[in-house]
Parts: sequence; C-alpha cells; structure tokens
Amino acid sequence: MNTKQPLKERTKLLALAIIQMSEQIPTTTAGRVIARQVMRSATSVGANYRAAARARSTADMIAKLKIVEEECDETLYWLELLVESKLVSQDKLRDLMQESNEILAMTVASIKTLRRKK
Repeated sequence: MNTKQPLKERTKLLALAIIQMSEQIPTTTAGRVIARQVMRSATSVGANYRAAARARSTADMIAKLKIVEEECDETLYWLELLVESKLVSQDKLRDLMQESNEILAMTVASIKTLRRKK
C-alpha cells in the first residue's frame, strides 16, 4: 500500500484488500466466522474515519477516532487469529498487518495531538 496517500484513502484501500483476502479464507466454520468479523472491523475503520473527518468539535473528533482505533486494533486481532489458526499464512497477511499497524499508529498519534490542543 502507498504510505504517501491520505489516511482516508488508505483506510478504504485496507477495507478493499481485506474484502479480497477474505474471499480466500477456507470456508470452514472458523474461516467463515473470522472472515465475517475481519471484514466487519476493517470496513468500519474507513467508515468511522470518514465520520471523524466530519466531526462537529474536537471532542467529537476524538470520540470518533477512538472508534477507529478500536476497530483497527480488532482488525489486527482477527488477522492474528487467521495466522495462528493456520487458516492463512503469515506471508499472505504481512502487508495487511503492517498497514493496519500503521493506520493504528497514525490514529493514536492524531488522538494524542487533538487532546494536547484541547
């Protein structure tokens, strides 16, 4: 993923990449459950980031970015479970995990900056 793109675009690209990856998860009971969960959390990252961009106040923006933080961390959790359950190889998820970690770090940094300004 291109790290020079705006975060709004990066969150959407992450969601699209997770959707595509989810189609490759084995259709076992565990695979279906985790695929649904990782798609839900990953698509929520971008949707909530867009909502944060439209926040009415700094406090509202912080609250919405906290949701982005939680959903991004949850996405990482599901990706880790895919690897640890051996449903998907770590090599196939490495870029998605790195992008999720970077988006998470940028979100946390934004929250800290907004809190200092508040």
